[in-house]
Amino acid sequence: MNIKQNLAELDGQQSSEDWPRSGLGWYAVAVLFLAYTFSYVDRVILTILVEPIQRDLNINDSQLALLHGLAFVIFYVGLGVPLGYIADRVSRKKLIVASIVVWSLMTAGCGLAKSFGQLFMARVGVGVGEAGLSPASYSLIGDYFPPNKRSAALGAYTVAMFFGGGLALLIGGLVVQAVGNNPTIQVPLFGEIRSWQAVFF
Repeated sequence: MNIKQNLAELDGQQSSEDWPRSGLGWYAVAVLFLAYTFSYVDRVILTILVEPIQRDLNINDSQLALLHGLAFVIFYVGLGVPLGYIADRVSRKKLIVASIVVWSLMTAGCGLAKSFGQLFMARVGVGVGEAGLSPASYSLIGDYFPPNKRSAALGAYTVAMFFGGGLALLIGGLVVQAVGNNPTIQVPLFGEIRSWQAVFF
């Protein structure tokens, strides 16, 4: 390969035959966008449940701040680089699926929490699960788009965080409104649970 070819590749001018079809790439972005949206829904949903959680679990404002901040980021931040390293060496699709399974189960675990400690550990688990999504997603998007088209794909993926944040407030608000003044509801397999716990499910 000569210098001219190297420069063309660095500038994203490789032949279109070197990259997957554009439709396939945008399909991947759409799937990743959906996953990132749900990760933000699971991350932000706690925001609208402050009052009932404090009341039912008897936790103070400092403990609530820990649930919002430290519980989530303690491993989310610390695992970003190691999981990025893993994403370079294993199937990124499997890593994304594993991440979704972990954070989904941990979000449901938040709904089963009966104490501050249990809710804290479940929030830690949500952070652990979500830490694997973005490193694998960025790498995967890089495989579907040449450098000169990658920014638009990455931008579309990143928008999901704002979409998910808004969706969390909307979904949470609708569920809270639906359960109304009923402090408890009946859920198959779990029996009677508090209405705020249903939001996590």
